[in-house]
Amino acid sequence: MRRSGGDLWLKIVVMAAMLTFAVCRDPVRHLVGGNDRWKPNVNYTDWSLQQVFYVGDWLYFVYDRNLFNVLEVNETSYGNCSDQGFIFNITRGAGRDVFELTQPKQYYFLSSGGYCYNGMKVSVNVVEFVPAPVPSPPQSGSYMIKGINPLVLLIVIVVWAV
Repeated sequence: MRRSGGDLWLKIVVMAAMLTFAVCRDPVRHLVGGNDRWKPNVNYTDWSLQQVFYVGDWLYFVYDRNLFNVLEVNETSYGNCSDQGFIFNITRGAGRDVFELTQPKQYYFLSSGGYCYNGMKVSVNVVEFVPAPVPSPPQSGSYMIKGINPLVLLIVIVVWAV
């Protein structure tokens, strides 16, 4: 029985989608401040420099909701510890708030009420995820399947056999 052109296109689309998933990464939820969480007298600069933030990741702020808040601000407000004209109020009232990093850029956050002067501010640099380069083909001319996710390979074989 001859296969239709539609079957071939379906297989190509499925394989392309699977290869796309093979080079993507899952978003990471970064607990701001690590074990110290969001509170005064923590060096958030040191914390943020030890992290890598990619587009699609999340910042997770955990804090005492009766005392603190989280505001996204611009660079000038961040440097001056000013909450005037903030960009976005992340605070939702529970003391456990998340913020999605949607663009490759520098983000600035602080807590108002003077707490910024006690260190409650953080700046994070967000970059695009770039998958590792595809390894060059083997020099010997032999065909290798090294470096391919076995699950992806199995799915490709099953889809192709159908």
